[in-house]
Amino acid sequence: MIELCNITKTFHTATADVDAVRDVSLTIEKGDIFGIIGLSGAGKSTLVRCINFLEVPTSGEVKFRGTSLAALSKKELLGTRRKISMIFQGFNLLSQRTALKNVCYPLEIAGVPKKEAEQKARELLKIVGLEDRVNAYPAQLSGGQKQRVAIARALATDPEVLLCDEATSALDPNTTRAILELLKNINETMGVTIIVITHEMKVVEQICTKVAVLDHGTVAETGYVKDVFLAPQSQIARELILPKSAAVAEVSGGPVLRLVFDGQASSEPVIANLVLECHTAVNILGADTKDIGGKAHGQMLLQLPADEASCARIRNYLNDRHIKFEEVNA
Repeated sequence: MIELCNITKTFHTATADVDAVRDVSLTIEKGDIFGIIGLSGAGKSTLVRCINFLEVPTSGEVKFRGTSLAALSKKELLGTRRKISMIFQGFNLLSQRTALKNVCYPLEIAGVPKKEAEQKARELLKIVGLEDRVNAYPAQLSGGQKQRVAIARALATDPEVLLCDEATSALDPNTTRAILELLKNINETMGVTIIVITHEMKVVEQICTKVAVLDHGTVAETGYVKDVFLAPQSQIARELILPKSAAVAEVSGGPVLRLVFDGQASSEPVIANLVLECHTAVNILGADTKDIGGKAHGQMLLQLPADEASCARIRNYLNDRHIKFEEVNA
């Protein structure tokens, strides 16, 4: 549905030229929930603004349904943007308008009759769970409610793609989960392709099917979320998935292994069996299990004994049972 072909965006300053995005190529399929993740300054927001040409790329090509956005007239581009809606971290609601009137706003711009616009706005507010707040002003709404209004407004033009630029960063964890579930439901029931820009791995894990990891304006890694989570290939992906821990950094003794496991393996007593069969004790430094795509995926940091013979037995045990592992403090 969306193709980014060698996108570069350069900003010219008084002192130097800055490449916010460099040679980025991505393909987002219809129905995807595609995550773009990276640390602050990685170029995520610039890239998402290039997708709908709010920022015109310095070089490269953006295609929507096979058509290059650069080839469109101004009028055609405005029509295309109605099919690529956007929601923001700051909600961007009009403070002097009620929730209903905020959702009506893009319909008014499109020339939809008032009665028809209000009827559609009420239906959308019901979809996002705010049918009882249609006459509330933004100042009377919580952060989560404001974002729900923003989502309803973004859906008013019947978009095919929804761009979410750090849409949950200003929300508390419980509200974040509720908003992500709402977006997932919109994707499943309305068929809207969703692109999520975030610096939080937990957002990607909860909602996305595929992910691209950005690092200093370039794509460091891309793939299915499960694959990237279980076996990150780039250094930046490893930092996002496996944040550095002081407890791990300060350990002394044998090597530290990172074990990864999925649904079936996560329910087995792996460590208990390992200790019994290898006749040696190990130290669990940390463990984490996440729900990715409805299945449990986990990882564990395990410190091995100092003697090499015990380490060899443990590695052989893990290899024999096809349990993925890697050394993390080598």
